[in-house]
Amino acid sequence: MGKRRKNPGPSAVAPPPPAADRFRRTRAAHASERTEDYVEAIAQLEQEQGEARVGELARMMGVSHVTVSRLVTRLAKDGLVDARPYRPMTLTRKGRQLAAQMAERHRVVLAFLRWLGVPERHAQLDAEGIEHHVSEATISAMRAKAGPG
Repeated sequence: MGKRRKNPGPSAVAPPPPAADRFRRTRAAHASERTEDYVEAIAQLEQEQGEARVGELARMMGVSHVTVSRLVTRLAKDGLVDARPYRPMTLTRKGRQLAAQMAERHRVVLAFLRWLGVPERHAQLDAEGIEHHVSEATISAMRAKAGPG
């Protein structure tokens, strides 16, 4: 007769397989992507127009006024935006830091895609999604290859 295996019990549970880690990381990136996009857009409006209002943000993002209002409420709860009724919204220090971080990630990814020879239109479109899904290690490698944007 063959040897019987002992049941390893709950304390010997194997770590999740690499696929589970990948999917978990992707879900986390998607969860923060909208926040990062809106903070970036608010910073852009503040820079270009001197202020950011819900209506302008809705036009820029291609969504309804209600969608932006709900998201801005969440951003305010997260301490990223200072928002008051009938007034322009402003990024908090935390929001400005996130916007600067995302702008830098976008710049690096875009420079890398251009370095690879990706056509400009595709590089612009692709950089917008990639910036949210790559690790700091990947951003550093991209920066090293592509140099300053």
